[in-house]
Amino acid sequence: MTPAPPPASGAVRGGLFAFGAYLLWGVLPLYFLQLDPTTPWEIVAWRIALSFVFCLILLTVLRAWHPFLAILRQPRLLLLTAAAGVLIYVNWQTYVLGALTGHVIETSLGYFINPIVTVLLGVTVLRERLRPVQWVAIGLAVGAVLVIVVGYGSFPWIALTLALSFGVYGLVKKQIGPSVDAVSGLTLESMWLLPVAIVQLAIVGITSGLTMGAHGPLHTTLLLAAGAVTAIPLLLFAAGARRAPLTVMGLIQFVAPIIQFGIGVWVLHEPMTVERWIGFGLVWLALVVLSADSLVAARGRRLAVSDVAEPV
Repeated sequence: MTPAPPPASGAVRGGLFAFGAYLLWGVLPLYFLQLDPTTPWEIVAWRIALSFVFCLILLTVLRAWHPFLAILRQPRLLLLTAAAGVLIYVNWQTYVLGALTGHVIETSLGYFINPIVTVLLGVTVLRERLRPVQWVAIGLAVGAVLVIVVGYGSFPWIALTLALSFGVYGLVKKQIGPSVDAVSGLTLESMWLLPVAIVQLAIVGITSGLTMGAHGPLHTTLLLAAGAVTAIPLLLFAAGARRAPLTVMGLIQFVAPIIQFGIGVWVLHEPMTVERWIGFGLVWLALVVLSADSLVAARGRRLAVSDVAEPV
């Protein structure tokens, strides 16, 4: 009889899955820039429609139609997936608008702030109690936003919209829990958004004209890949979240905004004023504080469990 692999191997595999997801999310701005002259509105519409088609194919290949159809008979889950769909639409549309209008650095700020928004949602919605160090991290993040607004002269609406939409999306997904698998969830979210995608494609078609198939085979292929580009990192993330510890997931999530920040500064040469550097510095300090506190808390919980488990 072959012995079962140690739990650590599953955790390592989960970490690699999660790293792959965040790596793909990190380089998304470069993908979207290759879709020029397609507008952000058309890109998101195709992203929704093609994600739905890609998920239908996955449900067939994986023979996962039975759990999907079971979800359709549960009104509560349908309502929650509809809410998740609205939130992910806001996130997708804001992100693509930011990436294609010279605000890649600001999109990275949104995902740097996201863990802090998640902590705040835990307090305001789930009534969780924060440790003093977590309040310090939140204060630093608020200070960072104020520095950017006052010193840089503009409100970082893209960053805050991304952080809030993805934070609340995570909260909704937490309410759904394991009742909805990753493929079924994305299928339903895309399904609810199909009317929005159809309306956007119709408006773009009437106003400026659709670009699908109009700019050569390479452009068409890249645009057709929008479904897979959307679904694959989400599926990798789901596989990683099931296997890797929360502390690992919490640290790996910074891979994407770090890559986005690097692309914005050193590839696209977006401006980084002194005020922006100070604001980002405060956010990074807040994340270091928050991550260190999470690691200490996780270690304390493990020690407490091991003490209880020891025989008297």
